[in-house]
Amino acid sequence: MAGTVPDRLLLERDEGGTTAEYRTAEYSSDVIRARGLEKRFGDRRVLRGVEFDVPRAGFLLVTGPNGSGKTTLLRLCAGLAVPSAGELSCDVDRRRIGFLAHEPLVYRELTAIENLDLYGRLYRIAERRERIGMLLERFGLWDERRTRAGSYSRGMLQRLALCRALLHEPELLVFDEPFNALDEEGSALLEHELSERRGHSAFVVATHDPERVRTFATAHLALA
Repeated sequence: MAGTVPDRLLLERDEGGTTAEYRTAEYSSDVIRARGLEKRFGDRRVLRGVEFDVPRAGFLLVTGPNGSGKTTLLRLCAGLAVPSAGELSCDVDRRRIGFLAHEPLVYRELTAIENLDLYGRLYRIAERRERIGMLLERFGLWDERRTRAGSYSRGMLQRLALCRALLHEPELLVFDEPFNALDEEGSALLEHELSERRGHSAFVVATHDPERVRTFATAHLALA
């Protein structure tokens, strides 16, 4: 994509999916606003006519069976994909989005502390060492901070991925199956983190276990 794309975006595409317009979204009380949202991959339509709003400090719970487009929707919300049709506005600086994907998005050859230090430099976080230490302790990884991520269990990688996603104090958290691979202790730590951030950040969370987050949800989007 040529040129500089504004950090706060309104993304539109025509029905033919051949053109895209990027412009700064006007400020509103909603962090995300979707109208008639569609996404296609070739002839395959993944999302069709999706509409929702996520207010500031809102929590959108996204559910649906495999293949219903949950991951695609979250990638659109995080600015990692462009809709094929419809309108999607996101009134958050893209550097203030915390994205948790199915993959942990960490470097396996680096240690936990090296991974987070790298991301801290990229986000230009002030006092990043203190922030990194606090998160590693909070998610039970401090004792393994100098161990390469490649030797971590899947549950430990998920904890490290959560540290990465939370490192820069994001305004919008986009989490895809955040409880995946977490044991009961890890799940409890995540639930505590969600509770602490409720009212301070906006959330879009997709999960196959909605009961874990239903108490936090302010809206529910069920994809077919």
